[in-house]
Amino acid sequence: MKKDSKEFPILIAHDGPLNGNRWAIQDEISIGRDPSCTVVFSDRQVSRFHAKIKFTDSEKVYLEDLGSKNGTFLNGEMISGPQLLNDGDLVKIALIQDFLFLKSDVTLPLSEKKHTRVGRLLIDRRARRVWVNEQEVIPPLSVQQYKLLLCLYEHEGEVLTRELVIQSVWGIEQNLGITEQALDALVRRLRDRLAEFDPQNNYLITVRGFGFRLENPLYEKE
Repeated sequence: MKKDSKEFPILIAHDGPLNGNRWAIQDEISIGRDPSCTVVFSDRQVSRFHAKIKFTDSEKVYLEDLGSKNGTFLNGEMISGPQLLNDGDLVKIALIQDFLFLKSDVTLPLSEKKHTRVGRLLIDRRARRVWVNEQEVIPPLSVQQYKLLLCLYEHEGEVLTRELVIQSVWGIEQNLGITEQALDALVRRLRDRLAEFDPQNNYLITVRGFGFRLENPLYEKE
């Protein structure tokens, strides 16, 4: 039996012509230029029937290229056969459209936010969705930006060392080649994204010589 409708996996478009759109993967969605597809492009770089995403009875989700001319990519690699999708995977269609795959579409209505948290920044961990100043961050943060923000959010008010932040974002085994310049660049990009929704507050505070902390301003009580 498939999941409740609020817990279906979802596909979110960003950095492309379909930016901001999202689709619940209840069974199978088709991607292509043909009007019968679930996700329809007008760009001729996309094949008529380019790719499909299938939600199986075992509640696993697979991405498959349908013999497209310009390819389907998973986390930067062109695929040739069905590929299992994992939470946070990035899918690219013909190098013109990026999608973010999330395991569920659990939402937290904005009207309920102040009853659970009074900070201006809110993260719904299950759905990997972020709100700033009562606005959802659309298009979604990149995977690395989200990991950085979540790491600081879960330790709000604490100063985290640069080493700990790097491990949280890139993983213990992958962080050996990560420079401090790469971390600083990621912090700047995340600051810029948050400033799009709340330019009055600086959520990411740099503690010189040590690391970073999250400052989550409170709403004024009515």
